Amino acid sequence: MNIKHILIIALLLPIMAIAQTSKLGKANQYIDEIPTLNLLAANQLLENASNKAKSLGKNATIVILDASGEFILSARGKNIGPHNTEAARRKAYTSLSTKTGTLALMRMAQSNPDSQNLNTLPELLLLSGGAPIYWEGNVVGSIGIAGGGSAENDDMIAKAAEIPEMGITTTNTNK
Repeated sequence: MNIKHILIIALLLPIMAIAQTSKLGKANQYIDEIPTLNLLAANQLLENASNKAKSLGKNATIVILDASGEFILSARGKNIGPHNTEAARRKAYTSLSTKTGTLALMRMAQSNPDSQNLNTLPELLLLSGGAPIYWEGNVVGSIGIAGGGSAENDDMIAKAAEIPEMGITTTNTNK
């Protein structure tokens, strides 16, 4: 290859890159990037929630869902009944779907006649222990806790899962 060929290739490479970039730019009109929890985050959320449960002298079942409502991971606490895994999943799903903690949602449904029918939707579970997980104002997943001994414990354990140093919280701080 001579110098002339090298110069032509060197001049064409940026043009080809620009063409590819503009093609991607057009595709981005149709494709969204949706932030979601990954396994690393889910493991940290699980560890934080487990530590809170231990500090309360409780075991709990913990389920973490991604932004689309799919399982990332679950862990059943020692001597916690197997039904709690499904309860924790449904609490996580409820909080993800409604972008509301399930304790607040449960109380709202009890006090507001317009919301009382929420408990008739098959996947929603209006019991304490579910919390949406936020990052930069987006719901990126959720956590569900069951078997922590009380509604208040399940709620505290879920909220303790936050990773505030990474901006991962159970409340929308961008409101």
